Amino acid sequence: MSGTAVAASPPHTVVTDGAKLANIKQAIRSGHATKAQRDALKAVLAKADTALTDGPWSVMDKPTAPPSGDKHDYLSQAPYWWASQPKTPENPQGCPYVSKDGQRNPEADAITDHTYRMWAWDAMYYLSLAWYYTGDAKYAKRAALDIRTWFLDPATRMNPNMTYSQIIPCKTTISGTGIIDSTQSFSQLMDAFALLDGGAPGWTGKDRSGIKAWLTQYLSWMRTSPQAKLELAATNNHGTFLDMQNATISAYLGHRDAARKIVLDAEQKRFPVQFAADGSQPLELSRTMSWHYVNFNLTAWGRMAEVGKNLGVDVWKYRAANGVTLRKVVDQLIPGALHGAAAWPHQQIGVFDQSIAADIFHAAAEEAHDADAAAALKQMPLPAGGDTWPVRVSCFPLDPPLR
Repeated sequence: MSGTAVAASPPHTVVTDGAKLANIKQAIRSGHATKAQRDALKAVLAKADTALTDGPWSVMDKPTAPPSGDKHDYLSQAPYWWASQPKTPENPQGCPYVSKDGQRNPEADAITDHTYRMWAWDAMYYLSLAWYYTGDAKYAKRAALDIRTWFLDPATRMNPNMTYSQIIPCKTTISGTGIIDSTQSFSQLMDAFALLDGGAPGWTGKDRSGIKAWLTQYLSWMRTSPQAKLELAATNNHGTFLDMQNATISAYLGHRDAARKIVLDAEQKRFPVQFAADGSQPLELSRTMSWHYVNFNLTAWGRMAEVGKNLGVDVWKYRAANGVTLRKVVDQLIPGALHGAAAWPHQQIGVFDQSIAADIFHAAAEEAHDADAAAALKQMPLPAGGDTWPVRVSCFPLDPPLR
């Protein structure tokens, strides 16, 4: 592998434990990496190599403008909403639209921002991680190009808001649910920025100041907009993800006390509402895709625990008044992860992907010393593209993987 010498100090990552990344890097560079680490790095580099020629992506590429008329505003359509009437000249949209939980309307895919956001943000992360481990400038320079294109270039940048995310055709009422388009995966970018901040070629001081200015505006919108206020009040995974996202942005911007307060408040406010005494998640189990959503919510909690660790808060040790702990919630997933739908007595339409529990099991095993989760990892199916935890060491979003 090419590049500079191993850095003496850990990267100032926001979510991931920087000391862990530095130790993994040292093991890789010295030839002492484990087989799991070597295999994981190979999978990460494959994703990064694909990202070298894909993109860059922009919100300007979508075929239609949002209601603001400004293509710089992010736009997506609520995926589980469908026309209830035939589309006619008199009613071209088939209004009103009705909710069909878990059934994705292909109309939503005609607006490219959702898909391009997923590809772009994953690319930025994997390219930055590939640069950190290999020192190869091509990865850093491509990550910088993708970031500038999506966030900074005046001609292609996204405006720092999610006002028109997951809009529902035929409706004009304000909703906060579309913010999940951002919160489910935006926090990975804080670590991408942090890795590049460590001296990456092609990532300039102007880039750093530009992204911090963008994030400052974004965080303000995420705290004060009508949509954000509704989403912060959400009791299910939507609220967890917004708290987690706001904590990671605050931490990256250097507002550590504010970030720490978000994590502490989330423990006290969300544990009693989301987690029953037995460790089940009633709000997520009520969904038609219950297996997906219990894992989805735990992805947010896994990342909340990771950023909390960097802020001096041990979420894994928190015990709610009903006695529930994060470890107990994680262990509820073990039968489903091991045996699939046959061991999951709740509704899950579509594919039952046992492997989506892998990251939170890794986190529980490492941070909560959960021997049951560790044992399950040895027996359950792991992600088809390879288990990249050994070099990521953080819970990854449950978006579909980078193409």
